[in-house]
Parts: sequence; structure tokens; C-alpha cells
Amino acid sequence: MSETRSEKVFVSAVTVLLILLSALALIPLLSVVATSLSSKSVVDMNLVTIWPKQLTLDSWRYIIDRPDLWRSFALTLGSTLIGTVLALLMTALLAYPLSKPEFRWGGVVMIGVVVAMIFKAPIVPYFLTLRGLGLYNNPLVLIVPHVLNPFNLIIMRTFFKQFSKELEEAAFLEGCGYFRMLFQFVLPLSKAVLATLALFYGVVLWNQFQHPLLFLQNPDWFPLQIKIRQFITDDNVIMSGAVSSADLNYNERTLRAVTVIFAIIPIVAAYPFLQKYFVKGAMIGSVKG
Repeated sequence: MSETRSEKVFVSAVTVLLILLSALALIPLLSVVATSLSSKSVVDMNLVTIWPKQLTLDSWRYIIDRPDLWRSFALTLGSTLIGTVLALLMTALLAYPLSKPEFRWGGVVMIGVVVAMIFKAPIVPYFLTLRGLGLYNNPLVLIVPHVLNPFNLIIMRTFFKQFSKELEEAAFLEGCGYFRMLFQFVLPLSKAVLATLALFYGVVLWNQFQHPLLFLQNPDWFPLQIKIRQFITDDNVIMSGAVSSADLNYNERTLRAVTVIFAIIPIVAAYPFLQKYFVKGAMIGSVKG
């Protein structure tokens, strides 16, 4: 079916508007990238906009040689990968029975899920509860509080409710149990929603700031976002180990720009591989309640 002229004009206008908005959103990022690749003299004179001037990689070499940054990066990467896998597993194990009408207490559990999504726990009782569980100054605090999200649970439950009942009934007739049904049939056919929720969980785990700020006191357990905060707020931290010389081609501003780009590269790199599943999974999981 061919588009009318008004529809073509509308699509063109929306396309131009989205391109302009995307360009505006990219300007701050391009400015940070340009700063990270520029010499300290032009940065000090505020001559850098969205294009590097006096191109140099000195700031990148200095940051990449920081063992404390790589330790924080490894901790954040490990907690993100492990936490995402555990979160998907826990979400699937709860969402699948909740999607079945024969689960007698499903309605009551879903009321609790919705309440947990709307009303967040007060910070002081929340802190005392996690401390009582032994998560204070424990790196597991980067994973355990994030293994189940009510909103993601609702999305996966809705997706499972639309799963083919005929396929499930045929599997049950062959002696397949619920666990085998979930892991051998349902999850392999749920790549769209799994990829979508993996991205949701992964971004939260990678960018988490409040939990490590509240619960971690040992600098050896600081994740990447806390380490970046140290770099941005404390000149002594970011410049520690730098050679004292007038010939240095980097300063605090260029180094901070590098750390910001360093922190977002993994998420930006992972998104294209999940993009083809993202829209499909989000739409399928939100069609029916």
C-alpha cells in the first residue's frame, strides 16, 4: 500500500526532527571525546569544541596505564556479567509460574510485585536490612540487590503469557516437566525479551552508583563509577603517579574526559549486538498485561 503525500511529508518531518535531536544529543559526547584527544594547552584555553586540536594520545596512555582503574573496570565488568545472568535466571524462574493461570497465588504475588515497583523502600531501613544480611563492605552488594526488578518481571511474565499453549501441552504429554519446559523450550524461544532485559539489567549494574557509595568503604572494592567520581572530584587522585614536568601534554580536564569515555565504551559496544532484539522484546512484553 503506497503512502499518501501527507504521510510522506509527516515521515520526512519526523526523520529530520529525529536527526536533529540525535545530533544535539551527540554534541556533549563529541566534546568530551575531543577533549580527551587534545593537548592540555588548547584545553586550558577553551579552544576545543567538538573536534580535537593538537591531537595527542598522552591522556589515554596515562589512564590506560592506571592499575587502579583497571581493577575497578574488572570488578564492574564481572559484577555486570554475573549479575545480569543471575537476574535473568531469577526473573525467568518467577515470571514463568506467574504466567500460568493454574498458579493459585499468582494474583497475590503480582499485587506484591506492583506494590514493590511503585513504592520504593525507605533508604534507612533498606540500608539496615542489607547490612544485616552481611552486604556492608561486601562486593556482593553490587549484585544481590539487583537480581530482580519488578518492572522487568512484568515484561517477562507478559511475554511468557503469549507463549504457544499448544507447544507446551504437546511437551507435557511427552512427560516434560515445568523446569525442563522452561529451560529447553521457553527460554530458547525467548531471545527477544531476554536480550531486552539483559540490556536493562546490564545498564543498571554497570552504572550503579548509590549502592557502592553507601555500602563499600574499601577502595579495593570501588567499581568504575565510584573511581570515576574520585577522578572528577579529586585532582590528587587523578594525577597521582603523573610525572612532574612542564612537558606533560595532559591535565586534569583531559584525563577526566578520558575516564568518562572509558566508562561508556563497553555499553556502547554491546548495544548494536542487542539492538535487533530490543524493540521487538520491549513491544512484545508490553502488548498485554
